[in-house]
Amino acid sequence: MNGRSAQRLERLSEALKRAGTLPLAEAAALCGVSEMTIRRDIAASSGAIASFGGHLVMADNPQFAAAYHLDTQKDRFAAAKARLCREAAARVEEGDTLFIDCGTTLVSLCAQLPRQSNVTVVTYALNVANAFSQLDLPNMRLVVLGGLYYPASQSFGGQDVTTAIRRLGINKAFISAAGVQIDKGASCFHFHEVAPKQAAIEHAERSILVADESKLEVMRPAFFAELAEFDAVITSGEPGRAWQARVAAADGPAVSVV
Repeated sequence: MNGRSAQRLERLSEALKRAGTLPLAEAAALCGVSEMTIRRDIAASSGAIASFGGHLVMADNPQFAAAYHLDTQKDRFAAAKARLCREAAARVEEGDTLFIDCGTTLVSLCAQLPRQSNVTVVTYALNVANAFSQLDLPNMRLVVLGGLYYPASQSFGGQDVTTAIRRLGINKAFISAAGVQIDKGASCFHFHEVAPKQAAIEHAERSILVADESKLEVMRPAFFAELAEFDAVITSGEPGRAWQARVAAADGPAVSVV
């Protein structure tokens, strides 16, 4: 983050502490820059400020607390998530170091890999680590990134998680999202997930967004990446096919539908 971006974020934080929310257009006018610049500033704010429905909010604003719990999500679109993981696993090569994101979408990815695969799995998600531990994978290594534990998403957060991701040589980052829009990008429920997701996208050789059809053209409170930041997207179903055509028309990343 450069000095000007930091100054704009400080100005926006002060305005949000006074007003609670701020329309994106007003935020751009306040800082004398474009809305796109404000979006980039937010992406660099490590989740401190979020874009929600065309308005900016502070991440710790209780009005926008996430209504999500992992146990309520694990059975939703389960068959589609299994297909997504099979497609993701097909993109893994011997010797890869993989970042596997939190949530329920990617929890079965390791089980889809050949038993003798020689790969390293990096995750900050306890449910992913637990799933890995129940498999007989003699040549696979697991790196669990710890920090403050968040029970709702069974994941860890904090600066240590982000710092560790930046120090690792990640070949492929498989990223999950609770919402994906062509023009506004990828978002999630929990603000502590923003920094790890962004660090993995930034430092991986390839970042792949994996989201079932129920996540398409949906916005959640915590924005973390523009769609163009991903090298590829994997989604599902007939809605996914229609969305695939729209992304192609917008010159977006390659989309695979399973």
